[in-house]
Amino acid sequence: MENIYKWLPAVDELLLHEKIKEFHGVPRMVILDSIRTVLSYYRDRLGKEKEKYQSADALTNDILKDISKEINKRSQPSLKQVINGTGVVLHTNLGRAVLSEKARLSVNLVASGYANLELNLASGKRGSRYAHVEKLITLLTGAQACLVVNNNAAAVLLALDTLARGKETIVSRGELVEIGGAFRVPEVMERSGSRLIEVGTTNKTYIEDYRKAITPDTGLLLKVHTSNYKIIGFTHEPSISELVELGRENRIPVMEDLGSGCLFDLKERGIGDEPTVQQVIAGGVDVVTFSGDKLLGGPQAGIIVGKDKYIAQMKKNPLTRALRIDKMTVAALETTLKSYLNPEEVIHDIPTLEMLTRPLERLEHEANQLKEMLMKDLSAYMQVITEKGVSQVGGGSLPGVNLPTFLVVIRLKNQKVDQFVSALREGTPPVLVYIRDNQVIIDPRTVFPAQYHQLVSA
Repeated sequence: MENIYKWLPAVDELLLHEKIKEFHGVPRMVILDSIRTVLSYYRDRLGKEKEKYQSADALTNDILKDISKEINKRSQPSLKQVINGTGVVLHTNLGRAVLSEKARLSVNLVASGYANLELNLASGKRGSRYAHVEKLITLLTGAQACLVVNNNAAAVLLALDTLARGKETIVSRGELVEIGGAFRVPEVMERSGSRLIEVGTTNKTYIEDYRKAITPDTGLLLKVHTSNYKIIGFTHEPSISELVELGRENRIPVMEDLGSGCLFDLKERGIGDEPTVQQVIAGGVDVVTFSGDKLLGGPQAGIIVGKDKYIAQMKKNPLTRALRIDKMTVAALETTLKSYLNPEEVIHDIPTLEMLTRPLERLEHEANQLKEMLMKDLSAYMQVITEKGVSQVGGGSLPGVNLPTFLVVIRLKNQKVDQFVSALREGTPPVLVYIRDNQVIIDPRTVFPAQYHQLVSA
């Protein structure tokens, strides 16, 4: 046992082993690194587990099994499609909005060959990549001009850097939010070179607070829509019209970061109270920023709309090139925006809107369908019922909004719930569910019917 480390096979010995030679289609670099990784693991653990092995052959067999697992793991894509059974529609960890079928086809088309990304086909001269979406965005929002960058944090950074670098930006203390990944509005503002001026209190800010804070160094009045949390109770905030009027009086631009950004009025469907981009632009705000991959239902992007003179300044900012979008984002965004030209059909085209507005009776039918499929094949291992529940919008959108749904509830007979959920998550395809009261919960709102058989198989 004291010499058990001598039983560890050499790298060259493992490379020549018949079980490793079976991976003839795998690059040698992958195989070699897998062997080294597994051997390193055994060197670290062997001292604690030496009683487990009675011979060098037994140790080598276990090492070969783990090397095979490691090679198989590395042969699969790290980024893969998963089945989202959590009911969170805009799940940040799962890539937020699911693209529409039309958008996916557009991405595939431009990615599989060359595209006129920056070529004006009519003149044969160099064009702008933004031209493919500018007219659509201005038509849909009512804004004079627009610009698209790679995400909304970038949009806010670019706008602040352009309009308020070296100047003061006034914002309500209650709107100094933290967005995903611990990025905070004050930190983004600091990086832009603008000086933050906080006004009001956490729960109450008045227009007079802004007015008193204005100085000759004020460059921007900023409103941050609290799309990822909500303050209720004893609250007050100035209206958009008050801010716009104050900005005009002092010749200071007014900017609103909407965060999620919505072109479809979900309030008409009884979902939340999110203002649409069109409503904010109509209210006279000079610059509005919002995400492309949240309530809009498109690809990750930061969309800036507003007055032409301010957008024109941003287009000349050197940061714009560093933050620009690629051809696949342009393709997906253009096709997504075109769906909004037909308000009657958009909720059927855009998966995010379809999932958010899906009727409760349909969700009940889907939950029962999944239940029947699970019970048909797996009744020996689990009990399955359906019950009413709620889904979440997710993605820092519509805080406090619960969407009524029907849940598939699984009660396992002979397996630990946490082990079961881990096995689903690590399987092929990976399946994401959640645990409640020692039961496995699947919300059909975010499971596509085409995935039902895959889900049962998993």
